[in-house]
Amino acid sequence: MRSLARAALLPAVALLLATGPLAAEPASSVYTSTAPKVCRTLSAGGAEEDGGSRLCPGKAGLVVVIAEGDLREVVSVGRNRRDAEAQPAATAWFGPFSSTTETIEWRLDGAAKPVAIIQRWHLADNDDPEKDGRPKTKQLLVVTRLPPGAVCHVAYVDVVANPEPNAIARQAADEIARDFRCGQDKVRVVGQRGRATALAGAR
Repeated sequence: MRSLARAALLPAVALLLATGPLAAEPASSVYTSTAPKVCRTLSAGGAEEDGGSRLCPGKAGLVVVIAEGDLREVVSVGRNRRDAEAQPAATAWFGPFSSTTETIEWRLDGAAKPVAIIQRWHLADNDDPEKDGRPKTKQLLVVTRLPPGAVCHVAYVDVVANPEPNAIARQAADEIARDFRCGQDKVRVVGQRGRATALAGAR
């Protein structure tokens, strides 16, 4: 009888473990905008190629700083402006002219804490000009790790070379970002390589 009672309890225990506080919640995403209308201008910029910088709202008490110089952008995250500007991401300039889209995907862990951001970049390809002579742009997803610890690029995903680039970038954010050591580990190319990852200088 005791063995039968134990057998009857096993499904209930399994259900409790699966639905109780010990059950791992899945990672998820939320989104914010970096459009100028929702951000605060930090510097207006000077010459035509200097786009200045702006401070944008983030998640979980974090802010985003976007700066442009010589037609290239950098994006960093921190507790405040000074913190964001001191991070490795604040000096992660790409060689080609570059710009970002105005949507940031914040990747959250099972406790709903941000561990990384994902943003789409456009890198100018001087070897592939339009009819008017301007370079075409190649799209790259950049995964950037978040505090605690330094803020830096951890993974690149070539948008054209991969059929599911967003899913690949999310997996990289979930599996790589937390343990990535800025300044020690090399940025990873995740998925298939393409022209965008080549322009990013990823090896």
